[in-house]
Amino acid sequence: MRFESVSDITQWLNGFEHPWLPEAWAEVKGVVNVKATGEIHIQIPFAAASLLEQLTQWVELQQQNGMAKNVSFTFSCRVATLKAGEKTQLKGVKNIIAVSSAKGGVGKSTTSVNLALALKAQGAKVGMLDADIYGPSVPMMLGAMDESPASRDGKLMEPVEAHGIYTNSIGYLVDAQDATIWRGPMASKALAQLMNETRWPDLDYLVIDMPPGTGDIQLTLAQQIPVTGVVVVTTPQDLALADAIKGVNMFAKVEVPVAGVIENMSFHTCSNCGHHEAIFGSGGAEEMAKEYGVPLLAQLPLHINIRADIDNGTPTVVARPNEEQAKAYLSLAGNVASRLYWQGDVMPDQIMFTAL
Repeated sequence: MRFESVSDITQWLNGFEHPWLPEAWAEVKGVVNVKATGEIHIQIPFAAASLLEQLTQWVELQQQNGMAKNVSFTFSCRVATLKAGEKTQLKGVKNIIAVSSAKGGVGKSTTSVNLALALKAQGAKVGMLDADIYGPSVPMMLGAMDESPASRDGKLMEPVEAHGIYTNSIGYLVDAQDATIWRGPMASKALAQLMNETRWPDLDYLVIDMPPGTGDIQLTLAQQIPVTGVVVVTTPQDLALADAIKGVNMFAKVEVPVAGVIENMSFHTCSNCGHHEAIFGSGGAEEMAKEYGVPLLAQLPLHINIRADIDNGTPTVVARPNEEQAKAYLSLAGNVASRLYWQGDVMPDQIMFTAL
């Protein structure tokens, strides 16, 4: 079947369905473009390498079956820059994702690190800021405890690169055995310095691993940092959910958009037989998401490999990219990136092709 118009092509492309795409996705401005040669270029505006692979295979199969045989296609991801309220964008950083929990011990930092690495695996250029001034853990989780940021000019710090992402943390600057004994304003100032005095390269996403709670650091984030969206990490039991609800409400009050909720340790996976058991209960985060009108982005497993990989400084997404646990984080990354884009407000950006 030959298509006679671009409208015919976009309607046909809408037949490809994916959880990260809305209905009529091909009709969204800037997604399907006509190059000067007449070639159709499909540009996904968020980190989604796995989606792009599936779409490419779908188009090729359709063409083998006689559809759109007169059309040549190319594909790419180009992460869009989204607005963060009225705050000025951080230089070189397109989007900032904060990972928060109102309660400690829910695996927030492990989730943050694997999310950052999964966004990279989905094709994005990613940075990570460890905002836990009192208990920084990112250097250890990335196997970079002996690293420290250099400075070319004595003013700005160069981020520490680990597993292909660009990072900074107070943990790089103080001895691992020392306690950080600072009052709230000092900790907030330290966070602002880490954010603004790091020479971040051009990044699609900067993931911020927040400390637990709803105190000074969170307020500094809301007031000073152009956050694109927050994801809130919880576990299934009632106590953790009660605190997660406080976190969602806090960010709503300070007008920082909540991209969704992650239920960590949703089920235990037996390393011997693979059996799943909901040892902390089930359904809590799903009910919470419905009640407060926020998406449930993922239900992540509790597995010994995730703990062991973090302790070894090679998080699961890097250590076991083809296993079930890593695939859960890759799916989470796509969910977060797509949710941010479809619910966000795109900044004016350079148009590479003629948009339909």
